[in-house]
Amino acid sequence: MSENTHDKLPIRMLHDRVLVRNDTPEGERRSGGGILIPATAAVGRRLAWAEVVAVGQNVRTVEPGDRVLYDPEDRAEVEVRGVGYVLMRERDLHAVAADRFEGADDSTGLYL
Repeated sequence: MSENTHDKLPIRMLHDRVLVRNDTPEGERRSGGGILIPATAAVGRRLAWAEVVAVGQNVRTVEPGDRVLYDPEDRAEVEVRGVGYVLMRERDLHAVAADRFEGADDSTGLYL
């Protein structure tokens, strides 16, 4: 998918809905030390990062392009033009990471 393909989505988000694209594909992943963790491995409640693609008119804290932390268990998946997205309410987001926050140059950029 090219960088700007999601800029021209044929949909408009309503109310407090946020449409995100997952940063990492589901399935196998690697630990910080390089160990391969299979998709079937049992893990505790693990939050995931995603990029905000579109927001509804009542969303106040995130903008397209922000990275957000959310619980993958509480999600609704949708496919648009062959690309998978996750649809959720703004209140279901746990954190926001964005360059626009004050002091973002020397901090993690997380807004908790």
